[in-house]
Parts: sequence; C-alpha cells; structure tokens
Amino acid sequence: MNNLLLQINNATSERGWGSGNIHQDVLLISLLIVVLTVLIAAIVLNKAFKTIVHVMMPEIEAAAKAATKAKQKEKRAHLKQWWNNVMGLRPLSEEEDLVIDHAYDDIRELDNPTPAWFMGLFYATMVFGVVYLSVYHVFGWGMNQNDEYKKEMRVAEQERKAYLASQVDNVDENSVEVDKSPEVIAEGKAIFDQNCIACHGAVGEGGIGPNLTDNYWLHGASIKDVFKTIKRGVPDKGMIAWEQQLSPSKIAQVANYILSLQGTNPPNAKAPQGNLNEQHQSAN
Repeated sequence: MNNLLLQINNATSERGWGSGNIHQDVLLISLLIVVLTVLIAAIVLNKAFKTIVHVMMPEIEAAAKAATKAKQKEKRAHLKQWWNNVMGLRPLSEEEDLVIDHAYDDIRELDNPTPAWFMGLFYATMVFGVVYLSVYHVFGWGMNQNDEYKKEMRVAEQERKAYLASQVDNVDENSVEVDKSPEVIAEGKAIFDQNCIACHGAVGEGGIGPNLTDNYWLHGASIKDVFKTIKRGVPDKGMIAWEQQLSPSKIAQVANYILSLQGTNPPNAKAPQGNLNEQHQSAN
C-alpha cells in the first residue's frame, strides 16, 4: 500500500503539481480564489455605498463635496500667498499701508522691499563668487583660463604631431614640396652619406654619377623631378630605384638635401652634364 501511494505521489509530481502534494495544491488554489472574491466584493460594496449615499443622503454628499472644495480653495490661497511672498507682490488693497510718510514734489514712495527671490539670487552669486575664487585662484584646486589654454595647446600639439606622423609617408613626386628646414636637410644628408656618396661623392661633387652641385641637370631640376629620379632610378645609367629601400618621406629629405647643394662649388667637381637650369641660374 505504501508503495502504491508513493507511485501516485510521484505521478502527480510529474504532471506539474507543485511540490507533489495534491492537497497543498488544492489549498493554494482555494486561497487565491478566496482573495479574488474578497477583492471583488470590496469593490462592489464600495460602489454600492457611494450609490446609496448619492440617492439616500444627498446632503452628506453635498457636504463632503463642499468640504473638498474648501480644502482645495484653502490650498490655492496658501500657494498664492507663498508665491506673492517669493515674488514680493502685494495686493492693491494694501497700497495705502505701504506709503512712506514723506513725499518730494508730491511724489509718494512705497515701502516695497526687494523680492525674496531676487535677494536669494543675489546672495547665491556672492557665495558662488567666494567658492569660485577659492577653488581656482586661492587653493588652485581647479584650472583657470590660462591653465586650460596651456592644456588645450599641449593636446593640440600632440594631435598635430600624431597627424604629421601619420601623413609623413603620404607624399609622392606630385605632392612633394621644398623644405629647407635644418631638420630635413640634416636627415637628408645622413641618408645621402649612407647611400649616395659612392656614386655622387661625399659632397655631391660627382663620380660615377653626375655632379649635383652645378646648374646642369640630366632629369630635371625641380624638387618633383629630383624626387622622381631618386624614386624610380635611372636603370640605363646604373642608378637603382630607391623606392624599395627608402620610404617616401626619406626620399623627400634626400631630394631637399640635394637641392641644398646647389652652388656649393666643391673641389674636384665633375664636369657639367645635361641641360642648364636657366631659372636657377638667373635666381643666383
């Protein structure tokens, strides 16, 4: 018998009856039904009571409405009084009470003080001024305008350097420009000394390659022409294309260094080759 009851209990548990005890489940459902019934009954009774009061005792309902209106009116009066006090407003009926005893040229003056809201705002600005002065100029807890300006300038300089670093190799024979800054010339010289002196000499006087210090050019004398020559090389004359070994920025530095050699007249310079750069000669 006990085994049979245990099997029935397990079967009811598998069918989703909560804890497996059918009596507890029935009790819970019954309790929910009772609660819902009580709530519905309370709502119905409340509605019925209001209907009875409205039909059988209209004077009580009228008195309740009157009391409610009186409370609302009193509340609005208090609110209006509070608003008038804050805004410094006085009714016209009290004007005679506000007149000051003295008069000038038949002009009477009212003793009407500054509104409370204005005085509160005035004192708040004073407190704000003291706090601001203490934070930014006395104790140095916050950054003043000069400090903020310096900080923004440092950030802008960092962003400028980051941008230039990202754009440094974004140059070719069409966008390269002359740059005579000492930093660029020094970098170009270091690259020239490492890669070019074997053919063009230590100071550009020429050797296997042409003289780079005179006004005669084989492949053009502009910065774009020099950049293009270094980048693509001159294979039929034995000059390799340096675009595989040097980045565009380094080629631009070497090109600017080569242009800076113009007119240096080094000793043992190789004889001129190519075409005379008339524009550069007239400039000199």
